[in-house]
Amino acid sequence: MLPGPQRIVCLTEETTEWLYRLGQEARIVGISGYTVRPRRAREEKPKVSAFLSAKIDKILALRPDCVFGFSDLQADIAAALIRAGVQVTVFNQRSVHEVFDMLYQVAAMVGCADEGLVQIAAMRERLVQIDAAARALQASGKRRPRVYFEEWDEPPISAIRWVSELIGIAGGDDCFPELALEPMGKQRIIADPQEIVRRSPDIVIGSWCGKHFRPEKVAARPSWEAVPAVVNQQLFEIKSANILQPGPAALTDGVEQLHEIVKNWMVRHG
Repeated sequence: MLPGPQRIVCLTEETTEWLYRLGQEARIVGISGYTVRPRRAREEKPKVSAFLSAKIDKILALRPDCVFGFSDLQADIAAALIRAGVQVTVFNQRSVHEVFDMLYQVAAMVGCADEGLVQIAAMRERLVQIDAAARALQASGKRRPRVYFEEWDEPPISAIRWVSELIGIAGGDDCFPELALEPMGKQRIIADPQEIVRRSPDIVIGSWCGKHFRPEKVAARPSWEAVPAVVNQQLFEIKSANILQPGPAALTDGVEQLHEIVKNWMVRHG
């Protein structure tokens, strides 16, 4: 038996996916109801939490020796579990660097530091390759597109830091880099929606957490008819499970989708 916690509850998806990737899924005794990666986790593991709430009694009944959480938004859940005598580890990763740090810490906690480092190195190398491909296109005379990434539409909320950084790696420039530094969604609300129009995005990517992105609804917004992304029909969706999860998903499928969208724009429009 490898060292570390043997009965883990994961309150968010990224630690669940990572433990599965490490081959340590047998340690997981409870997951978030929002978990979709890997798909089989939903069939194999009890669902004990949403994001802002959790079934404390149900978690305690599972007798966890560790609970993994994410961010200050889960502080109340963590506090309730700590008061009940449960070990809780809450990560607060916001940047790509911090996501990698979280992955290493979880791997080390379950006795898989070496395997974790192998997988982390492969993800890092792929990011280097994507960045190099974008730089090569730029060196050939192609322009970097201005990218507006929208986490929510009413009110509009722009990209969180790791998404903004991945846009940069993929070859784009985040339209709201100053907001990306803000950790909370309410701090990334764009107070004047016309500011999006003024920043003239070449590409719009929607990832509306919990509902489908509606490109036709975006294109019909007041004054958006001349926005380059609308004129050139460059409105795309990346599912929130693939990009707004600060773990393996964003560093693999999420960045690959960003790379494809940005690369195609640079080749055709740049």
